[in-house]
Amino acid sequence: MKINVLIIGDIVGKPGRIILKDKLKLFIDREDIHFCIANGENAAAGAGITGEIAAELFSYGIDVITTGDHVWDKKEILPALETNKSILRPANYSPLAIGKGYVVKNSRMGNPIGVINLLGRVFMKPIDCPFRASDEILKNISKETKIIFVDMHAEATSEKIAMGWYLDGKVSAVVGTHTHVPTADEKILPKGTAFISDLGMTGPHESVLGRKIECVLKAIVTQMPTRFDVAEKDIRISGVKVVVDSQTGNAESIRRIEVKEGD
Repeated sequence: MKINVLIIGDIVGKPGRIILKDKLKLFIDREDIHFCIANGENAAAGAGITGEIAAELFSYGIDVITTGDHVWDKKEILPALETNKSILRPANYSPLAIGKGYVVKNSRMGNPIGVINLLGRVFMKPIDCPFRASDEILKNISKETKIIFVDMHAEATSEKIAMGWYLDGKVSAVVGTHTHVPTADEKILPKGTAFISDLGMTGPHESVLGRKIECVLKAIVTQMPTRFDVAEKDIRISGVKVVVDSQTGNAESIRRIEVKEGD
């Protein structure tokens, strides 16, 4: 059996949520998507996420929400992280941190699918090793399913690529998030793991990584503190569709997708 999984890049603010509301279910139906993962750490005004917004995203057809270094920006998310297993925080935060970094959840076809959320260390704040964290999680999650997806939320392309090679043959896909710019390096690695360095951004693309151009330029030119408001134009969904063999857990294909407002 072939399992079609859609993985959506960083959702930025209200514009990102609006295009998902308008387009996601149509895309899921048209592409026969069985499971949908999305990074939602910027879904609340461009920084953080709340329980209410997470519920909104789930209602649009998303099955699991991953996050990253902005997971704690909105304190309203804390109760949801404690109670909703489908909202993840990076697994390599302290084991004393609220929430979990992985989950196993059934697809629309009934297949158990594992999702692991990791956070990079290069050019990021100090955090536990994501490579060792993945090893520990796979000891447990591999007993439940062969279909496993990893969101590697990281700044450095090299660290994301390294994680892809490290987990090749152990998971179905490793996808990068955080930098908001889609990369053109999607591939199937030799042992059957799909990989891409960055999924891109779901939100306003007439912007600087989702923020209003004039605000970012003011901050850069003047070197003064400036509010980075979320932009509003040229809204797109960015991500990949991965087709996985349910028996082996190996990826058979990975394809970049982009959905625009006018599509």
